[in-house]
Amino acid sequence: MFVIGIVKHALLITSFVFIMMLLIEYINVQTHGQWQQTFLKSRFKQYLLAAFLGVIPGCLGAFSVVSLYSHRVLSFGALVAAMIATSGDAAYVMLSLFPLKTLLLNAILFALALLSGYLVDVLYKKQDALLVAVKHKYEIHEKEICRCLTSSKILPQLKNISFPRALLIAFFSLFLFGLITEIIGPQSWNWVKITLLVSTLFALFVVSTVPDHFLEEHLWEHVLKKHLLNIFLWTFGALLVIHLLEHYLDLNDWIQTNLFTILILAVLVGIIPESGPHLIFVTLFASGSIPFSILLASSIVQDGHGTLPLLAVSKKGFVYLKIINVAVGFLIGALGLLAGF
Repeated sequence: MFVIGIVKHALLITSFVFIMMLLIEYINVQTHGQWQQTFLKSRFKQYLLAAFLGVIPGCLGAFSVVSLYSHRVLSFGALVAAMIATSGDAAYVMLSLFPLKTLLLNAILFALALLSGYLVDVLYKKQDALLVAVKHKYEIHEKEICRCLTSSKILPQLKNISFPRALLIAFFSLFLFGLITEIIGPQSWNWVKITLLVSTLFALFVVSTVPDHFLEEHLWEHVLKKHLLNIFLWTFGALLVIHLLEHYLDLNDWIQTNLFTILILAVLVGIIPESGPHLIFVTLFASGSIPFSILLASSIVQDGHGTLPLLAVSKKGFVYLKIINVAVGFLIGALGLLAGF
């Protein structure tokens, strides 16, 4: 039955997303964000920092930029740069489906982010009005020190194993077994399967060795409970919808004759502060139904959850940001379609 194949595909994508989220979370906590300070001494370095944090998969980079912006450390142009560069959690899914094209996409987003951030700051001088209501400190993530690998604590933690650790070890062990026995993932040993195998082994190492605090607060509460089910449901839903449309309708022919309509839909859907709807266009691109330019336009406009904290900081700033993103996304997407890519 085709539903079983779709469930397996969605599970494979979601598992890879989980592993990548785990890696980003692990690095984020280990570095404490101290490296960011060297970038804040000039406007251009602000754009570099914001765009770099934006292209990091997931919401943490975008959240960090909102926090720095709310403290008036980064300009509004730098905030725009981060949100143009970011694709939120959808970046993980794109990396699992078309990694090389995702790297190209991120490179283009990075360049567009730098240019857009600079132009916004040059043209828009009354930025203080966007933060006039911010009178207090606003923190997205508290900085904390975590010793994520203490050899003397590994065995005691495993002997007195917590439910989240046991569940995560079991999950990654089963996923590893599924990869090796070809129940899930590629049937042959190509670079995709090797990458999945190595990253799963790393994930097993992390969930087996990190302290309970890191595992429960960062992996369990932040990654698994807040993101994973949502990503699986959106991925499964997008795959199911595309399968049904392709089976019952001549979807490709309709799309090819209505590319500008699809572009407008992609841009409008990107306004929603949620990565899930964007996965429809990710799936369409992966199947070859839409060109790269529409995926690029959708990625420019949509920010995942990155703009949600901005609503708490400045609703006016949120509206202005989205107007700029929509304008840039539609312009680039239209130019891409006219150029034939």
